[in-house]
Amino acid sequence: MANVEVSLKEIMASVEGALGAAVVDYTSGMALGTLGGNKDLDLNIASAGNTDVIRAKVRTMEQLGLKGDIQDILITLEGQYHLIRLISGRNGNGLFLYLVLDKSRSNLAMARHQLKRVEEQIEV
Repeated sequence: MANVEVSLKEIMASVEGALGAAVVDYTSGMALGTLGGNKDLDLNIASAGNTDVIRAKVRTMEQLGLKGDIQDILITLEGQYHLIRLISGRNGNGLFLYLVLDKSRSNLAMARHQLKRVEEQIEV
């Protein structure tokens, strides 16, 4: 099992084109840890904003009567991918991994695979 800091370092090192990553509590919108980012990518603001995305999707699924859990959410921008991976398991309830990728330097399938692997190993 890996802690938040180790998990974020692993994501940034193993995912080609990673610009920033965070572990976020979507009940409060607070980032438990961030790594990367820059003046144009404030991971704390992005983390808080993406909690609204998750809440909206959960609410919509409930209204539609859809069963099952959200695995991940992809937001595609002109030059970036934003991946949100909900953390499942005993320690992850209410948490998600957030990863921002440079679209021109990343492999989306590999990034999703790496996030899933980290999600399975994280200990919060």
